[in-house]
Amino acid sequence: MSCEVDEIEECFNKAIEKYGDMVYRIAVNQMKNRSDADDIFQEVFIKWMQYREKFTSEDHEKAWMIRVTINQCKNVLGSSWNKKTGVLDEGIQNTLVYEQQDIAEESPLMEAIEKLPKKYRSVIHLFYYEDLSIAEMSQILNEKESTIRTWLTRARRKLKSLLKGVEL
Repeated sequence: MSCEVDEIEECFNKAIEKYGDMVYRIAVNQMKNRSDADDIFQEVFIKWMQYREKFTSEDHEKAWMIRVTINQCKNVLGSSWNKKTGVLDEGIQNTLVYEQQDIAEESPLMEAIEKLPKKYRSVIHLFYYEDLSIAEMSQILNEKESTIRTWLTRARRKLKSLLKGVEL
């Protein structure tokens, strides 16, 4: 998406409209935390502003957004600051006034997906929620197609066992 200087705000708004939900869903899926996902969202679109002239197609731009979102999540999760922080216990969380807006209704399926290891959550999300093919996921995640297929198969099996006896 090429933008002239006077069109930058319009291009930025279009990019957020087009990719914002996807970026935020991936960030929440990876981070399991909406406030960290907000930070990731912001960082991804700052990087988009810096990179925006170099996209060759819409597919390239979408793949770039997914890759940058996943990389930003990895950076935060791997940071020494993040490793030294912990989750607030339930008592403290309940005293907070801040109410978060739900992206989607909490469901047994979403709870089960959150219990999966990160690599399995990623492939499930990209395959079912972002409609990416195995080949596209392979390029974005820098893994072989056979590895992606294996992760997807294992993720489905784990989900099936986690959801056994649960009414959806």
